[in-house]
Amino acid sequence: MAHKSRNELILELLDRTDEQFSDEELMHHLIDQKVSVDVRNREAEAEPFAQRAADGVAKFVGSWAFIAAFLIVLISWMIVNILLASGAFDPYPFILLNLVLSCVAAIQAPLIMMSQNRQEAKDRIRAENDYRVNLKSELVIADLHLKLDHMIANQEKLIRRIERLERMQTPTEK
Repeated sequence: MAHKSRNELILELLDRTDEQFSDEELMHHLIDQKVSVDVRNREAEAEPFAQRAADGVAKFVGSWAFIAAFLIVLISWMIVNILLASGAFDPYPFILLNLVLSCVAAIQAPLIMMSQNRQEAKDRIRAENDYRVNLKSELVIADLHLKLDHMIANQEKLIRRIERLERMQTPTEK
């Protein structure tokens, strides 16, 4: 996903049409636009089996259950081969075990990398989503701030007018 400039995103947020909007209509149009996307549902629908499998393998390989099971298998392998001595299927220095470990590592590494790459892509989508929501919030807050400033300015004008009217009425009453 290419990174878009702030202005491009604002235009996209506004779902630009040929209509001309007043500032107020533009703000209401922006507020009505939904900019957040439920990334989880979108990702789950589009994932092929191989990618889900890579995620599952990476999740299992990064768990204490895998480490414990792997240690049990390694220690069992060594004990069995030491006890069998001359009839061992993989006598010391456990060359077959080294081959198995190398194969496991050779298969695990790409699966873990695939899972990490997919996670990075998901994170980019989430970051883009967060940016859109933050940008919309920033625009709405800026508009509210302008309206509040305008209201305060109008209120100050009204207060000055009321004070002038009170001053004009006070001398005539005496």
